[in-house]
Amino acid sequence: MSDLVLRDVSDGILRLTLNDPPTRNSLSEKMIEALHAAISGAEARVIILSAHGPAFSSGHNLKEITARRADADEGRRFFKNLFDKCADLMLAITNSPCPVIAEVDGLASAAGCQLVASCDLAIATDRSTFCTPGVNIGLFCSTPMVALTRTVTRKHAMEMLLTGDVIPASEALRMGLVNRVTTHNELKTVTQELAQKIASKSGAAIKVGKQAFDRQADMPVAEAYAYMAQVMADNLLLADAHEGIGAFVQKRKPAWDRNP
Repeated sequence: MSDLVLRDVSDGILRLTLNDPPTRNSLSEKMIEALHAAISGAEARVIILSAHGPAFSSGHNLKEITARRADADEGRRFFKNLFDKCADLMLAITNSPCPVIAEVDGLASAAGCQLVASCDLAIATDRSTFCTPGVNIGLFCSTPMVALTRTVTRKHAMEMLLTGDVIPASEALRMGLVNRVTTHNELKTVTQELAQKIASKSGAAIKVGKQAFDRQADMPVAEAYAYMAQVMADNLLLADAHEGIGAFVQKRKPAWDRNP
């Protein structure tokens, strides 16, 4: 595991901490690779993404990008590879069977905002801020747009993308970019309690549900109902459904399969 991403696991909850405060936890090529490896190889029931320092993530490392303009192709190959790797990271979060919670305390900018939007849930402090400011430097936040437009409304996303304005956590909550806003002192407790609540549920059911959630969202309503009817039928045949329904009927606590 790279020192850029610290790993701590307890009771099925994996905490991954971005650990590059000097660059404001920028998504450099090495940071993207380290985070992708950590998520793809995770053996957990819930993943928390947190960060050290005053910023959650400032987005792509512009010094790294600028330096590659000296390449023979003016950086073209590196740029495309970098954004492909970043897309793969976001997809790893989406495709992970584990719910992923962003724990944000500070700035989440550009690809850092994309990272928050890609997570299943997000908890932020009241001092956190969010933006997609590429338009201010002649680089429209096109890849962050993908996650943003799937998290907030079209008009909210367009306003963020077109203006580059920094929005406070209270506005991010209103827009649906984050689930809850708390204080700096309470952040870790609030996030951990949410993670523990999720980790206590059926891992098999959550895996089924997370995968189905994204798939049905892009379907016409009738197709979505047909798909979800099959998902429900298949879910009922899983061991955890047998156990959970039996426990409910018998008025006892279910004993979930800890390795679904």
